[in-house]
Parts: sequence; C-alpha cells; structure tokens
Amino acid sequence: MPRGQKSKLRARKKRQQTRSVAQGAKAAHAVGEEEEESPSSSPVREGTPPSSPRSCAAQGGLRGRASSSPEAGSSDASSDVDEGYRAGSSQVSLRDPLNRKASMLVQFIMEKYKKREPIVQADMLKVVKRKYKKHFPEILRRTSERVELIFGLELEEVDPISRSYVLINKLSLSSEDEVSGERVLPKTGLVMTLLAVIFMKGNRATEAEMWEFLNARGIYAGRRHSIFGEPRKLITEDLVQENYLEYRQVRFRSPPVYEFVWGPRAHAETTKMKVLEVLAKINDTVPRCYPDLYEEALRDEQERAELQAVARASTVARSRVGSRAKSRRSSHT
Repeated sequence: MPRGQKSKLRARKKRQQTRSVAQGAKAAHAVGEEEEESPSSSPVREGTPPSSPRSCAAQGGLRGRASSSPEAGSSDASSDVDEGYRAGSSQVSLRDPLNRKASMLVQFIMEKYKKREPIVQADMLKVVKRKYKKHFPEILRRTSERVELIFGLELEEVDPISRSYVLINKLSLSSEDEVSGERVLPKTGLVMTLLAVIFMKGNRATEAEMWEFLNARGIYAGRRHSIFGEPRKLITEDLVQENYLEYRQVRFRSPPVYEFVWGPRAHAETTKMKVLEVLAKINDTVPRCYPDLYEEALRDEQERAELQAVARASTVARSRVGSRAKSRRSSHT
C-alpha cells in the first residue's frame, strides 16, 4: 500500500479513537449525573439484605476521618450525630440521599426517646417523605445502625400491627438519668468504642492514643460536645467515677504518662467479645477478621464461663451445707 494511503488510514483511526474516548467520557458523565439525582445509585427493594461485610484485608483498626479543627465553634446536635456516625463508618456519603434521610430519622427517633414518646413507623414515614417510601427498609436499617453505633441503643419492633418500636439500652450508665422529665442522650456507644480502643491497644491505651482517636472523630478536650458534654471531664472523671474506666499514671515514665484501662464495672457489664463486635461493626467487618483479638476474646469467654461454673458450684455446696445444718437442728429439737 502506498505511503500516502497508510498515513490517511492512521489519521482516520486516530480520529475514530478520539471520538470513542469523547463519547465514553460523555456517557460516564451522564451516568454519574443520573446516579447523583436518583435516591440511590443502586435502588434498594423491599427485603433487600444489608450489604455484606468487606474483606478482612481492608481492616486495620478503628477507622476515622479528620474533622474540623478544635478551634472551630461547637456544632449543633444534628451535625454531632452525623459527625459521630461518620467517625464510626467511612462508608457514609453525605451526597447519598438515603444517608441524609437516615440522619433526619436519627434526629427524629432520638427526640422521641428523650421525650419518652412512642416511635411508630407512620410518623417515621412522614419524616422520610413519600418520594423515599419504597426505600424505607434500607433507610431504617441505616438509621438503626447509626443509633446503635453512636448511642448504644438497639431499635426493636414491639408491635408488628402498629409497627411501633422501642430503643433498648445495651449497657446502661448510671449517669443517664432524667433531666426535667426528659432522658439524657446515652453515651453507651462512645463508652463501648473507648473500651474497644483499650482492647485493641493491648488492654491499655495511653492518654495520647485515646485523644488521637477522639480527635479523629471531632471530639476535643475543652470543646463541649452536644451529646457527650466536655470530653476530658467525661473520660477522666465521670466514666472513672462510674468505674467504666481506670485512669492511672504509668510507672517509671518521665515525664509522667497516663493511661486508660477497663474499670471493674466494664468487666462486669460487658465482655471483650461484645466490644470486639462493636469494633468489627465500626469497620464494616466481622470479629474473626481480628484473629489475635478474637482469640483473646474467646479465652475471656472461656474464663468467664469457668468462673461462673465455680460460683454456681460454690453456691450449691453452701446450700447443701445449710440444709444439713438445718436438718440436724430439727432432729435435736
């Protein structure tokens, strides 16, 4: 083939490739716009199961995102709930309409909880709006997950006919009393997460490690949080006084270094396995994805079972001794 014709063919092919690339980019842009406008990039149908946990390879610890600087002004309750959840799961996208609706539903449910008012599906659907009614099961799933991770409350249906729900506190804190007839928003989710940090750090976490974790979640010493109050007072005084945490100086360290460990009440009211489940849920995975922590949690479960068995045997033995003594006294009389 003459050289001139070859040059023309190459030029024609190059123009075709350029047009193909341009068309592909235009199509991709159109798809992106369509996904952004739709309620969800992959519409959720009634009964669709929640997404499965991601592979263990992606997990490394408690994930978080850098948030605003400590000098920024204190956020309101709404942004604190969003921030608290984004701290717990990097999967949240604020551009996803279903996530925005879930955030609104969290606010609605927690207001009902504080005022001790019934939580019914009909009212929740009004918050979600008719446009998103078909996506309600997925929105409710995301809402339940956020409420559990942030507040340690489980949303449970109590009446399938009226579709009414209640919030169950998994780990009651003595500080969570009523104020002016309203409940105080529980701090259980934060407590369980702090216990997870300690567990992950070898059952002791330095003060620097704890604040590094909290700062990554927008919680700073000296900056009041609308849910948790003043964080330093909460974790170094309140939770210590309630025996959920121990705050102590590390021996033989200069300058002085302080650390946190589980308090006696934490050991009594929860287990390493439960805390590991919280850690896994935060990272969208399963406890077995942390083999060392999982093995330690299993040993802890076994030790607890053995101690309970010994305690039961001791109780039975004392009961038998008491019965024999009572029988002897009866025979003498």
